[in-house]
Amino acid sequence: MFNKSDIISLNCPLTKETEYIINRQTINKMKKGVMLINTGRGKLINTSHLIEGLKSGRIGSAGLDVYEEESKFFYEDLSDRVLTDDILARLLTFNNVIITSHQGFFTKEALYNIAETTMENIQSFIDAKTLKNEVCYKCP
Repeated sequence: MFNKSDIISLNCPLTKETEYIINRQTINKMKKGVMLINTGRGKLINTSHLIEGLKSGRIGSAGLDVYEEESKFFYEDLSDRVLTDDILARLLTFNNVIITSHQGFFTKEALYNIAETTMENIQSFIDAKTLKNEVCYKCP
């Protein structure tokens, strides 16, 4: 897939299997000039390796809605401070990279759905029903 795709879009969750799915080895398999989009999770991409791919031209452009260390930079106004993350600062210098803060869940519809699901979970818990959204860390 890597060597045939013009555009690679990551829309998957972060798991042990997907962490740094985009790394030096997978980037070297990509078609020269590929467009890489990540709307999933920041740690799907090894950012240092992404920068290498951008510098070499293997990656022609990148659109990032997520960043590995985004919680340190994207959820409050830091415009009056010096950017201390050298990797993010380097990414911002590329004219073929767009970075947005991961805000897709801030739509009216998404917030409504989050609230509705939360209320359903609370009601199921109160009623001693099976929690359909329960995350089980120690399941058999």
